Amino acid sequence: MAVTSLLPPVGTIRSDLESIVDWVEPGSRVLDVGCGDGELLHALVHRKQVDGRGIELSMDGVRASVARGLAVIQGDADTDLKDYPSDGFDYVILSQTLQATRNPRTVLDHLVRIGRHAIVSVPNFGYWRVRADLVFRGRMPVTDRLGHEWYETPNIHFCTIADMVDLCRDMGVTIERSLILGADDRPVPAPADSFRANWLGVQSVFLLQRG
Repeated sequence: MAVTSLLPPVGTIRSDLESIVDWVEPGSRVLDVGCGDGELLHALVHRKQVDGRGIELSMDGVRASVARGLAVIQGDADTDLKDYPSDGFDYVILSQTLQATRNPRTVLDHLVRIGRHAIVSVPNFGYWRVRADLVFRGRMPVTDRLGHEWYETPNIHFCTIADMVDLCRDMGVTIERSLILGADDRPVPAPADSFRANWLGVQSVFLLQRG
């Protein structure tokens, strides 16, 4: 008997994930790290016919991904990426997860080692509303994108777009392409290393490569 999926169909994914799909070349080998319920990987397999693999910490996420016919195993970005061979994939993707890892620099180093390209997206804690909450309310911010109270958030490293740019520069990682998304999910027309991007960007997506 056929199983009817309760997950969103391809075509209704988040705007940052749509951008990632656009950046990936058809037929590529892709590893989606922290793939959740497989939303992005599902879109890549069906739209770009990629050879897609995924790892996910949550067993609920693994089960949801496998139910969609995806090759996903349980794994931890902090401990398991070291077991993957260098240049094993064309793209390694880490979406909205780097700030939740224990060792972001080590994880990023593995991403650009394992993939010819790495695509990383992060929320921006330098966004003006986040700054305003801290300055005027004296409270850790809770927004549509950062929807957790301080005591329950999975985010353990609070970085800004400027911090991410600095980390890549310090590691010798090349930013091939970047996209800054504002509160309305529309692109902010500004380079990633600009004040405007760090002030108005709610999140950022980076296409990276070893220097």
